[in-house]
Amino acid sequence: MFFTILALHVLGAAIWTGGHLILAFTVLPRALRAGDPRILTDFEAGFERIGIPALLVQVASGLWLALQIAPQWRDWFGFADAVSGAIGLKLVFLALTAGFAGIARFGLIPRLSAKTLSPMAWLIRGVTVLAVGFALAGVFIQTGGF
Repeated sequence: MFFTILALHVLGAAIWTGGHLILAFTVLPRALRAGDPRILTDFEAGFERIGIPALLVQVASGLWLALQIAPQWRDWFGFADAVSGAIGLKLVFLALTAGFAGIARFGLIPRLSAKTLSPMAWLIRGVTVLAVGFALAGVFIQTGGF
């Protein structure tokens, strides 16, 4: 069971992180050069169909894995040891990702234009950094450190 849940978690991470790296390094620069927000919205429309389910799988599987590794959820926020600290860090990254998503969904995307591409670009870069941080923290947990 552990292997299956971990495999689903890693596949979700590959989709989420890979999608955001593609967005940040190929799609976003093209949209900024062209001044065309449709380039972003077209990518997002396709990516959301697989990216959001991947993120949901990551959240569910991540919570299950965290309980297997550190059964006392209170320890996740105590940062008493490296593994608990990495779990807590991943939860902080999740909260920040949700916050950025809320800003994008309810603030920027409804009025996305050539003029608002720059703030959207910063949000995309932030979520991408967080996605990479998620992946690195997961590697840290599974390998026990550096």
